[in-house]
Amino acid sequence: MGLSVTLKKKVNGFSLDVAWEIGDELGVLLGYSGSGKSMTLQMIAGLMIPDEGFVRSGSKAYFDSSEDLDTPPQARNFGYVFQDLALFPHMPIMRNILFGAPEVPKYEKLLRAQEMMDAFRLTGLENRYPSEISGGQKQRVAFARALIRHPDVLLLDEPFSALDQPLRIEMRHFLKEVRRRFEIPVIFVTHDFNEAAFLADKIIVYSQGGIVQMGSLAQVSAQPASPEVESLVKSVAPSLRAPEEAMFCEE
Repeated sequence: MGLSVTLKKKVNGFSLDVAWEIGDELGVLLGYSGSGKSMTLQMIAGLMIPDEGFVRSGSKAYFDSSEDLDTPPQARNFGYVFQDLALFPHMPIMRNILFGAPEVPKYEKLLRAQEMMDAFRLTGLENRYPSEISGGQKQRVAFARALIRHPDVLLLDEPFSALDQPLRIEMRHFLKEVRRRFEIPVIFVTHDFNEAAFLADKIIVYSQGGIVQMGSLAQVSAQPASPEVESLVKSVAPSLRAPEEAMFCEE
């Protein structure tokens, strides 16, 4: 299926101008805070309107400024996990998950919700509230809600940033399980190169509203395209930066 974007946007003195594409893989948007990563995700999801460009998934266009096309967010078949997860505190877990598929017929929605409960090891928590479950369980509920609609693409805006390190490592492995199960393109926003190194099939490095480098972990690690990219790479153990290294495992 894949995802292809070309986006331009000027807002409050900040200018974004990016273009990239991924196939059926996990692409990481990597860069320091304020570089335009989350803005990109918001425009893909339809939560912010680009000044120019397009958003395409496979053969379907969701936004195209040249054709005056702007599909509303609820009609874009994308799953979205926000940085703060955005779970509804007044809704039990099952209702939080069901909320992710308002357009699905009720009988099918319930079947899908149970599928999500089983897939993400949430069975037995149906009637609990977000305040009554652990941080890792909250993460899995947010993923279940994003995936219940069987999206074409999964968008993840730093979903693990508030977690302590042991849980963060656990959730990185969890995301790999999600990728194997659902086999859809994933866009993951982070400023943590360790996270990018462990997860990414393709790394897209952002800086000040533009892209300074794209490639595999081995390419970015071996030949940083700028001092800024090099400073990101230096946060990882030296053995990882060897050209032959293509994966990073924290175990």
